[in-house]
Amino acid sequence: MTGNPGLSVRAALAQLRAQEPEALHEYTEPMPVAEVAAHFAAAHAGVPAVGVSRSEPAVLYRGVKGFQLPVLLGLYGDAARLRRWLPGLPDRAAPDTVVPLLAAAARTAPREVADAPCRAVAAVGDEVDLLRLPVLTSTPRDAGPYLTTALIRAEDPVTGETALSCHRMLVLDRSRLTVWMVPGRKLGELHRRALERGDRLPVSVSIGVPPAVMVASAVNTAFLGPGDAPSADEPSVDKLALAGALAGEAIELSPGLTQPVPALAQAEIVIEGHLDDQVADEALDGAEPGLSLPEFLGYDGGARSGLPVLTVTAVTTRHDPLYQAVVGPGREQSYLLGTAGALSVALSLPHHPGLAVHDLHFAAAGGGMLLLTVAVRKASAAGDTALPGLAREILRRHPFVKTVVLTDEDIAVSCTEDVLWAMTTRSNLAADCTEWTDLGPVPMDPSQTEAWAEHRAAGRIPGRVALDATTPFALRETTRRSFAVPAPRPD
Repeated sequence: MTGNPGLSVRAALAQLRAQEPEALHEYTEPMPVAEVAAHFAAAHAGVPAVGVSRSEPAVLYRGVKGFQLPVLLGLYGDAARLRRWLPGLPDRAAPDTVVPLLAAAARTAPREVADAPCRAVAAVGDEVDLLRLPVLTSTPRDAGPYLTTALIRAEDPVTGETALSCHRMLVLDRSRLTVWMVPGRKLGELHRRALERGDRLPVSVSIGVPPAVMVASAVNTAFLGPGDAPSADEPSVDKLALAGALAGEAIELSPGLTQPVPALAQAEIVIEGHLDDQVADEALDGAEPGLSLPEFLGYDGGARSGLPVLTVTAVTTRHDPLYQAVVGPGREQSYLLGTAGALSVALSLPHHPGLAVHDLHFAAAGGGMLLLTVAVRKASAAGDTALPGLAREILRRHPFVKTVVLTDEDIAVSCTEDVLWAMTTRSNLAADCTEWTDLGPVPMDPSQTEAWAEHRAAGRIPGRVALDATTPFALRETTRRSFAVPAPRPD
């Protein structure tokens, strides 16, 4: 067993138990599987799940009725904890720090191992039964039980391209799952190509994956290879290589048992199967699609029709496996998405004369996606006029960013109060906001819908926005902070 917490959920839990036992909770009393998520939300979750600003502990539910596997929630619910497990994660997310990270990734390719822990117990063919897993139904409104932290890996046999991403998957029965793919994701592209060739797309699905892989999987693939990003002169980087750079050690893979796709060797549970032309609605027992499950912004999501169906051919596990999940909204989801999102933005930024990005942070209040603070360093007065262009480029390249707050480098971007202080004393909202109506709204934000607009004075869907909360270059000396202490990163 690896002792590197970035490479194994078990190693991360072991380190947490040894170094911070108060941040690991265990419940052994019997609890229905349908009540686990609600219990965690009420007792432990933070914004945006509930209106409490708090980090989340890792919680093991060992008494889930009818199931042998314990359920793990909240593992990534504290940003400082997550950073400790990823020694390769830069202290700042900025163009000057992500280039060395990509260079490290190029030297940290994943490697296959024999006797992988994830293959200790196997069920193949008719032995497969997804209903033995304690898959959570988070609220009574949910369409059914969903896998929420399962990473799908696929490979294109023609081009060699790979996809590694997290998707919500509704358990239809013993051996089938629906897969919701956000448009534009690499997995959807590989699936489409396979169908055009008349083929199935083999996949592996890993649950309870290494923390470094969980973060790397959420980094935008578009910015990991040649293009117009700072890494344009570098070769493409696989997400598993990036995960190895974050963990400081190569990720281990295990060859597939029933499908020609490797799985994560240190995963707790591995599901193998394929995607073909079969589709199904996100609904059970013949019901019409309604709601899906709680989403990252804190609202119920809408169920979809005609989703691809994953047919399962094998399930393998470690000895005494854990079942890991997230409740949807909360600190855990926000920190995962926000950490990866900051890396994605840093990788995508073009050069702006007179202006350097110092740090980036996605706020938990936006689910780790909608609200981005960008600390900048101005080299001259030209930096003042370059700010709108920088913000627009970020909004254009990252369609889930709704609001960009631009601050000076003395602001601790991960400290909400410090960002609010900059907004309060270095900006005037009526004058310092820039709106772009030609950039599409964030589709999962209820306030950017026609229904919402009908009840607002403007009567239209608003554009996406940037707020200049920086000090004008010419006034830096006369409005400097009284106590010039380097901005900390408390997360």
